[in-house]
Amino acid sequence: MPPKTKEKRAQKKKKNSGADVEAESKYRLAVLEKELLQDHLALQRDETRRAKASEDQLKQRLQGLEAELEGARSEGKAIYAEMSRQQRALQKQMDTHSRQLEEEVRGLQEQLETCKREAEAARGVAEQALAERDQTLSQLWAHVADMEAKYEEILHGSLDRLLAKLRAVKPQWDGAALKLHARHKEQLRQFGLNPLDL
Repeated sequence: MPPKTKEKRAQKKKKNSGADVEAESKYRLAVLEKELLQDHLALQRDETRRAKASEDQLKQRLQGLEAELEGARSEGKAIYAEMSRQQRALQKQMDTHSRQLEEEVRGLQEQLETCKREAEAARGVAEQALAERDQTLSQLWAHVADMEAKYEEILHGSLDRLLAKLRAVKPQWDGAALKLHARHKEQLRQFGLNPLDL
């Protein structure tokens, strides 16, 4: 296989690897954001359920108090005043609890925003790292291609010089070979052997 074809395949493989890393990074970020949102929603649902349960309990208790008040109306305004005071206290407690829930929700929203910012920053760092890696790979491949071109030029030059030297000494080798061949034939004849029979 030609070196250039291997180089193209290697470059393509490196690019695909970079795209895979970037896609995996984006996928992990999306999964993290999804999990954070799910946790946030779960916390909100749990707080909402608790608030609803508390509200239902308060309503039931309030209804009981109102029933007692209706049954004990004859006992006078003192009992009614006490019931009103308890109702106000319960309402105040419910308002306090509601404010606490709102503060918790705001805190969770702030945490969610912080997580989003951190995830965005992490994504930026990952994208920058990928870009730097791609740039480094491009520079390395360009350097490799330049070195290959230089080595090829040196090799061709060396081969051309070697061929020129071989062409220059070929007549001398041919003459020496003919002389050596003639001498061996003469020696074979001196021993009574025919060179053509060998």
